[in-house]
Amino acid sequence: MAGIVDFRQLFASAGAGHGVLMRVFALWVLATWCAEVVWGGFTVADYPMVVLFLGPLYGSAAVLIREVVRRRGGGWPSMVLMAAAFGLVQAGLVDVTLFDRGALADTEFAAWNESAVRTWVPVLGFSAEQLFGFVGNHVWLSICAPIAVVEACSSPGRRREPWLGRWSAGVFAVLYVVASLLIRSDTGYDPSPVQVGFVVVVVVGLVSAALWWRPGVRWRREGVCGRREGVLAREGGPGPLVLGAGVLGAQLVTWFFGTDWWGTGLRVAVLVVVVVLVVRWAVSERHVLAVWGACLVAAAGAAFLAPPYAAAPGWLMVVSDVTGAVIVVSVLVVAYRRLGRGLPPRVGAGQVSGTT
Repeated sequence: MAGIVDFRQLFASAGAGHGVLMRVFALWVLATWCAEVVWGGFTVADYPMVVLFLGPLYGSAAVLIREVVRRRGGGWPSMVLMAAAFGLVQAGLVDVTLFDRGALADTEFAAWNESAVRTWVPVLGFSAEQLFGFVGNHVWLSICAPIAVVEACSSPGRRREPWLGRWSAGVFAVLYVVASLLIRSDTGYDPSPVQVGFVVVVVVGLVSAALWWRPGVRWRREGVCGRREGVLAREGGPGPLVLGAGVLGAQLVTWFFGTDWWGTGLRVAVLVVVVVLVVRWAVSERHVLAVWGACLVAAAGAAFLAPPYAAAPGWLMVVSDVTGAVIVVSVLVVAYRRLGRGLPPRVGAGQVSGTT
């Protein structure tokens, strides 16, 4: 972070024996930055305020979600489900941008907000295209990509272990609740009982599925998605960078889809295909990092095309976009190198890796 945090040094030191505090702080900062900055929402001049005021919200959520999933021995399926639940709570109950048609009216995204009504869902009162975008962005930017990067930078024995004690987890929970209430009090919009009920029911379902899911013995012993790397090689599967490039390409293609029902349907179809391929071929920690890293690269690229929330001078936008791209490349290079060859870790008797 320009003038405040050296991101490359921060994530390198997260795995260099500086302890759990550095790992937690790295995740807290990166999750906040990815949630609202990497895609161009704020300029470099806003970095300090973003971390200070939004860190308790996004950073605490990422730390808590990772802690819950890893403590229960879960892996990436559970992480994604929990992240989706967080994204729906954020968009539907905290900042209520999913339901409040005036939430983005005074920003540079007002026109996009108006066009989103092409996929209007009656009774529930929201745009399906915005639901997909809001929740999806929170899944891969606010939660999963930061966790993948910081875990990759951690020492092998610490990547899937819990990082918090009971009291420290409680502190982050309080920070998250307080931040959520403050943002909610500033919205001026109250969702209807039907809208609240929809969010609650879906969130309960997502969280229940995340807590219920467990990696089987075969998955725990054989790596990220249940296959040994040797099997992958014999089947001619793609390497981490190839898989990541495929995910990046799929994301770039969706930029050209419209905001109507056809465009939204195509985005969902592309997502399904990507998920199937990732589950099939992501067999090492480097594959996992490449998949989530592709999301960061796509977001950093989108920043050059998207304006920040508030109008800013052209030169500041360019500086901010370049800075964001440099940060993304730096942290991904550090994380990729930390993973070494990227072989699935061996799991001894009684251990639960949760790397699925």
